[in-house]
Amino acid sequence: MVRRCAICIVYLCFGLLSVQAEAAPHPNWSVGFHRLTFPDPLDQQPMQAFAFYPSTDRRHASKVDGYTIDASEDAQIAIGRFPMLMLSHGNTGTPLALHDLITSLTRRGFVVVAVVHPGDNYRDHSRLGKLSNLYGRPLQISAAITGALNDPMLSPFVNANQVGVIGYSAGGETALILSGAQPDLDRLRKYCEERPYDADACQTQGELVVDRDDLIPEADPRVHALLLMAPLSLMFGRQTLADVHVPTLIYSGDNDQLVAIDKNAEALARKLPDHPDYRLLAGAGHFVFMAPCSDDQRNAMPALCNDAEGVDREGIHRSLIHEAGRFFSEALGRPTRAGMQTADQ
Repeated sequence: MVRRCAICIVYLCFGLLSVQAEAAPHPNWSVGFHRLTFPDPLDQQPMQAFAFYPSTDRRHASKVDGYTIDASEDAQIAIGRFPMLMLSHGNTGTPLALHDLITSLTRRGFVVVAVVHPGDNYRDHSRLGKLSNLYGRPLQISAAITGALNDPMLSPFVNANQVGVIGYSAGGETALILSGAQPDLDRLRKYCEERPYDADACQTQGELVVDRDDLIPEADPRVHALLLMAPLSLMFGRQTLADVHVPTLIYSGDNDQLVAIDKNAEALARKLPDHPDYRLLAGAGHFVFMAPCSDDQRNAMPALCNDAEGVDREGIHRSLIHEAGRFFSEALGRPTRAGMQTADQ
C-alpha cells in the first residue's frame, strides 16, 4: 500500500511538471517575426500583420514602429508545428503595444499573428464608430488566419487545428464575434442613454454609422480558444452569447476608467454559457495590459504608462504570460514535430 501511494505521488509530480513545461519558454528558442500582407476583406486593399514565431537564431532585439521588440525579422524558424494565436488590438491602437506578451508566448511555442486593423489603428481612424468596423474586424482576423496558413514561410510550421484569439479592449468584441457572439446594437443605444459621459463607447451617442449594409457578424469555426483582456463586450446579452462554446480566459482591472467592468468583463463572465476563467486585478486600469514602458515612453505617454499606486505592471505581466501560456497549451495543445499531431488532436 505504501509502495502504491509512493508511485501515485511520483506520477502526480510528473503530471504537474508536464503542465508547467507546456507553459515554460523553450530554452533554445528566440523569436523571429515576418511581415504578412493580404487583402482587407472589406475593400481588397492591402492590410498588414506581424507574424511572430519560435526561432533557432541568436536572440536579438529590433526597433519596429517605435517599439523595441525582442525579435529578429525573418530569422530562422524552429522546426515543428505550432499552435497559432491571433491578436486583435483595441480601438485606435497597435498590436505592438502588447509586444512582451507576444514574444513571451512565442518563446513558449506559439506562432502569434498580430493584426493591424485597417481604419482602426493609431495611424488611421477612418472606420471608427462605423458598422464596417464592428463587423469588419472579425473578417480581418479570419483573413489573417487564412493568410498565415497560406504563407509559404509559415504554413509548414503552423497547426491549422490549433487556433486561438487574443482580444484586448475592442479586440475582445472582435474575438467574441469570431466565436459565435451576435452584437445587439440596441444594447449600445441603451448603455449610452444611461452613461452618455462614456466618451469612448458613446462618441457616436450609441448609434453606429451604417456605412455598409451588406455586412453581418461572421463566426470562424477555426477559432478554438479566447484570451480577453479588458474586453469591450457591452453589446452582448445572454442570448446573443449562446453560441460561444470555446474555452475563455478573461482578465480585467477593477480600476478600469475606460471600459466599465460592470457592463463588460463582469457581465460577460456571468453570461457566457460555458463558465470562463475570470481574473480581476486589484487597482489595475485599462492600460495595464500594455507592455511595461521605458522611461522615454512614460514621459511621452503618461496616461498609457503610469499605473495607480501599488499596481505592479511588471508583476502582472509575469503572471499573465504564465497563465496565458498554460491556458492556451491546455485549450489548444502543444507544439509538435513537423508533420505530426499532438495526442489531443
